[in-house]
Amino acid sequence: MIRNGNLFCGLLACAMAFTSAWAGEPISTQLSPSPGITEPDLIPGLLKRVAEANLRKWVDYLAKDPLPFRKANYTVPGHAQNSLDETDAWIETQLRSWGYQVERQLCEVRAYGCDLKKPKHHTYAQPPPDAPVYRVCNLYTKKTGRRRPNEIILLLAHKDSQSWNDSPGAYDNAVGTVAVMELARVLASYENERTIGFLWCNEEHTPWTSLTAANHFRQRGDNLVAIFNQDSLGGKSDDDIAAGRKTNVSLYTTPEGQQLADLMSQVNEVYQIGLLQSSCRRQQPGDDDGSFVKAGYGRAIANLGSFPYADAEYHLAGDVAERVDIVNVRMTTQATLAAVLHLDRAPE
Repeated sequence: MIRNGNLFCGLLACAMAFTSAWAGEPISTQLSPSPGITEPDLIPGLLKRVAEANLRKWVDYLAKDPLPFRKANYTVPGHAQNSLDETDAWIETQLRSWGYQVERQLCEVRAYGCDLKKPKHHTYAQPPPDAPVYRVCNLYTKKTGRRRPNEIILLLAHKDSQSWNDSPGAYDNAVGTVAVMELARVLASYENERTIGFLWCNEEHTPWTSLTAANHFRQRGDNLVAIFNQDSLGGKSDDDIAAGRKTNVSLYTTPEGQQLADLMSQVNEVYQIGLLQSSCRRQQPGDDDGSFVKAGYGRAIANLGSFPYADAEYHLAGDVAERVDIVNVRMTTQATLAAVLHLDRAPE
């Protein structure tokens, strides 16, 4: 993630309803099931299925062993593919094992240059003119809704690590990658009312492939009713780490996004997840959710551990798997799942 720090933040009250940016149809944020759903609340049971063991195992796989990095300009010695292609193949294998069909969208990118004269957390620079071009992929899958298939709830994360240095990118963004994978696993057997889509894109190469993805949805006229970008879940300051705080900040840009951020606070309370949950307004679109805002999808948020981002190892070689607070990652994944399930089951 490459963040714009020109923002202002604040805790926000919970909204009661919000309107689709495309269809103009309200989706309630009241915590109640959709008409016609008579079974008891399914959300608590599904939240319990989010497995820390999976999250930990997968973070280690993507940011430690066998893949120390996830970038197009690095190949593990003795391997046939670059580490980003290996990441894609592994994610696709997991998804297919849960019954998903995976679509690949090819994009052309270059690795960022490195300018060591810049502040240590921000040494990325535009590629030199002769930098090689790499072909990388956006990965898509979905579960089509049984009642409202044209209304899409999208979960996304960038899967690549920094192309300009050798940071393992455990917080940035192996955690978001595996959180969306775990959401896909938990939801695989769930009978959803609306379509739930999943996207793994690339942000640490240029241009960002979330721009391609967002424009792809826009050109087709897809009705994205909610977008959750999972990025650096649980990444926080040394003080928060020492105090054992479990934090999440939901970043938003538009009024529609604010209402979605409020829903994160609401489900955290109702389902007693235990996060120190707050919201923060951007002055302009940023991160991969910002790509969708720019494409006309205002109902988009990013979930991350702190803002301004306070991880001392941000964009550095010390962003290793061992530092990840996997409990915090699990709790944020549960809160996101609760919000998604509520939206899926909300009245029309």
